[in-house]
Amino acid sequence: MVLPRLLLATPRRAVLESVEAALCGLKTIKGSCHNFCTVVSKDVTYKELKSLLNSKNIMLIDVRETWEIREYGKIPGSVNIPLDEVGEALQMNPRDFKEKYNEVKPSKSDNLVFSCLAGVRSKKALDTAISLGFNSAQHYAGGWKEWESYEFTKKQGN
Repeated sequence: MVLPRLLLATPRRAVLESVEAALCGLKTIKGSCHNFCTVVSKDVTYKELKSLLNSKNIMLIDVRETWEIREYGKIPGSVNIPLDEVGEALQMNPRDFKEKYNEVKPSKSDNLVFSCLAGVRSKKALDTAISLGFNSAQHYAGGWKEWESYEFTKKQGN
């Protein structure tokens, strides 16, 4: 009779330990989910971006490669920081940032918007920025393609 009790106690203990581990895991997931959930709602539309640029209360960072900007153009007022440099750039000291990008380094509370060609790389840059504590960061999902189409259409209409 003692043997069955030991067998029952072991699975019960295993289940309790699993539940405890799962609950601890949920706390960890909750912390990560907060950042993930915040990132999900950080898209900026064309009109919102135009408004932000007009307000001068934004740093627009174009994460395309430099050759892409030279070949296709850029959104006026944007700063080029290629995607593979974003993490390092946001952690630079202000003097080095100014020297390399010819702009004042943004603080973690500044309004940053990332853009690229069509929203894929800017989303990755946004995730990097959020993970580094830039909680006001956003991204322009339409990217250069959408910007150019709106601006071209606007010029055609005049």
